[in-house]
Amino acid sequence: MSAPASVHSSHTASVMRQFYALTKPRVVQLIVFCALIGMVLAVPGVPGWAELQQAVLACIGIWLVAGAAAAFNCLVEKGIDAKMKRTAWRPTARGELSDRQALIFSIALCTLGSTILWFAVNPLTMWLTFATFVGYAVIYTVILKPLTPQNIVIGGASGAMPPVLGWAAMTGEVSPEALILFLIIFLWTPPHFWALALYRVEDYRKAGLPMLPVTHGNEFTRLHVLLYTLILFAACLMPFIYGMSGWLYLVVAFGVSIGFTGYAFALWRSYSDALARKTFRFSLIHLSVLFAALLVDHYLR
Repeated sequence: MSAPASVHSSHTASVMRQFYALTKPRVVQLIVFCALIGMVLAVPGVPGWAELQQAVLACIGIWLVAGAAAAFNCLVEKGIDAKMKRTAWRPTARGELSDRQALIFSIALCTLGSTILWFAVNPLTMWLTFATFVGYAVIYTVILKPLTPQNIVIGGASGAMPPVLGWAAMTGEVSPEALILFLIIFLWTPPHFWALALYRVEDYRKAGLPMLPVTHGNEFTRLHVLLYTLILFAACLMPFIYGMSGWLYLVVAFGVSIGFTGYAFALWRSYSDALARKTFRFSLIHLSVLFAALLVDHYLR
């Protein structure tokens, strides 16, 4: 390969990595995982080949639309991202991708994902997924985030939608079971995000965002983290109470909820950045283990 061709190939690969970074892969992976849990729980027993195909296509469609929302978020918040250590590396914040490139990329992903969901899954899933896109990319990012410290509470509704999308993809409806899964993620989001905001408070203050630790202080935020984990604890027991899961799930849910509440209580009693980081990281473990337990319990039953 000649030198110019090699340089061109390397540049193309670099640009592709930048576009991929816009989709916030780790966040989207968690979204698709939660949607997949909704799909699995919606199907009694072992899914057949047709159901597996539908689940794969639904995951692809949801991944594309979620990636589009993430890319649009990076575009809108490029100025804020550039001021924060956690996000300064993003291609839009660094100016490696133009606004036009990011916007076209977001529109293309959203259009392709919506088309797949409409024709290969069902219209309800497409509309719910598109509504989630609007909720996150427009209502949360553009309106709520710079306006109110309750942004993550109200905007958390969009982040809680994946299991509902998964359930709708397999059944064509939204049932009480799907709403229970929605409630769990909705209540999990504030303590998860506020734990991060506590040790990143200077970043948010510098960026001018009215996050709870900035507007109401460290102690007030720590109390709310604890209160939300207590309410979340109760919500995590609802799948067992409603009859959609068995004893295995109950034991796991009780264990990880005790752990999350324990971290929140320790954080409330005595603050440190290190403890806030541990609380944030455990919140990710909490949700992943909780939903994995739902999945295992579903098949064991």
